[in-house]
Amino acid sequence: MSISVINLTKNYGSQKAVNQVSFTVNKGEIVGFLGPNGAGKSTTMKIITGYLESDEGEIKVCGMSVYLEQVETKKKIGYLPEANPLYLEMYVKEYLAFIAGVHKINNPEKRITEVIQLVGLGPESGKKIGQLSKGYKQRVGLAAALVHDPEVLILDEPTSGLDPNQIIEIREVIKKLGENKTVLFSSHIMQEVEAICDRVIIINKGNIVANDTLQNLQKSSTNNHYVTVEFKEKINIALLQQLDAVIDVKNIQQSIFNIQCSNAENIKKQLLQLSIDHNLNIVSLKSETQNLETVFKSLTT
Repeated sequence: MSISVINLTKNYGSQKAVNQVSFTVNKGEIVGFLGPNGAGKSTTMKIITGYLESDEGEIKVCGMSVYLEQVETKKKIGYLPEANPLYLEMYVKEYLAFIAGVHKINNPEKRITEVIQLVGLGPESGKKIGQLSKGYKQRVGLAAALVHDPEVLILDEPTSGLDPNQIIEIREVIKKLGENKTVLFSSHIMQEVEAICDRVIIINKGNIVANDTLQNLQKSSTNNHYVTVEFKEKINIALLQQLDAVIDVKNIQQSIFNIQCSNAENIKKQLLQLSIDHNLNIVSLKSETQNLETVFKSLTT
């Protein structure tokens, strides 16, 4: 495995920012690291990259301890921090050449050209970083994280400040990188996570509250089923509220209801029986599991 975090703990005074956190990320896996603001995401990422020290626990990157082999593990990691610190007075290529020099890359000009093309910086590559929009500054940070061709990518809000088209472009870059690299990234855009992640880790108040595939999270989460039914006739909402396994019923329109329940198939059978018993006509009936946003909300509030 490329990333191994075991019993990670970090305190800021009396506040426990990260509490006995453990997880692994394998090569070729793209994992979304989610949580509310202040949950411990950025702290965990900074400790994995060696920017912060933990109070307890062990972290290995590509089989090496980040504490005992700091230089070697940093060579394996590409890191885009949330703040994305840049030298604004430097030109894009100048800055990337500086980063390439830090990593002692052979043939840096060729590699810089490759990463500029990869992240879509070409049209702006002749400008000073300070002249760029926030979205293009974010691309410079991503290019800097990639310039030494790391095995592991730690990306903290990589699409922050990007417009919808740019988000799609960077999403495709991350998906492509995930084919042969390990990617751990955080985001507040749930659709983005659903589009590219193999697995999701959710942290809340310093504790891991979920670590599974999207499909399993949606299946295993309690009260996560919804059934929408439309009747031809007007009906009393009380009829629906009395069905077994119903948690909540919302009247969306005059004869359309959204039913939250713990067993969608059971509810659909009961609705069909209800229509027979009360001589009602069902126009449409469909069920769905909750999306990642709903799962996230239920686990972090």
